[in-house]
Amino acid sequence: MRPKAAKLAVAFLTALLFGCATAPPPPGSYRIDGKIYHPLTASSGFSETGYASWYGSKFHGRKTASGERYDMYGRTAAHKTLPLGTMVEITRLDNGRRVTARVNDRGPFVEGRIVDLTYSLAEELGMVEDGTARVRLVALDSGGKEVTRPVTGALTWQVGAFADESNARRLSSDLERKFDDVRIAVVSVKGKRFHRVYVGRYNSTDDADTAYARLLAMGLPVIPARIAR
Repeated sequence: MRPKAAKLAVAFLTALLFGCATAPPPPGSYRIDGKIYHPLTASSGFSETGYASWYGSKFHGRKTASGERYDMYGRTAAHKTLPLGTMVEITRLDNGRRVTARVNDRGPFVEGRIVDLTYSLAEELGMVEDGTARVRLVALDSGGKEVTRPVTGALTWQVGAFADESNARRLSSDLERKFDDVRIAVVSVKGKRFHRVYVGRYNSTDDADTAYARLLAMGLPVIPARIAR
């Protein structure tokens, strides 16, 4: 091969190799450490088992993938592919403890780990000292059950479900003195009529977390739900 032709061949191969290495990922996907991830468009039927980890003060206040600021004392999680905003339930397999969280970030990008939690959630699961724990993660619907449809809408907190309407109204009346948005929704579950009490309509993680802490301090059973914006 002539010197000029050889140089052209080397230049072509170099451009080809480096061009492939730096090619942008497909639309809607992203690349971390050379690996391309493809976020899901819906969380219907999603569940997985693996290791959870947590991230703390080093990341506190930094922007997450959703644009929100990370709050190590909040109730959020990072997942590689679930739609941002998905509500999930994480159950620690060796002690049965469980928490709920809203996905607002991407990660963890460590082999074998499926979800990154805030410090507060890690503390509830009893995994702060060990750093990781084996868990099962499932996407939740508005009733706290595994999701069977895409998760959309603003976040609200369900704080009670009563067969007796008077009990629901009693709780609602008490909460209306402390919160701006309190509602009762009548639902039918397996032929039985229930009155669910909901508090708030949140598009902000900070506001939702503040309300969650207040409701929890009142001793109420707080369950995440989604409502139309």
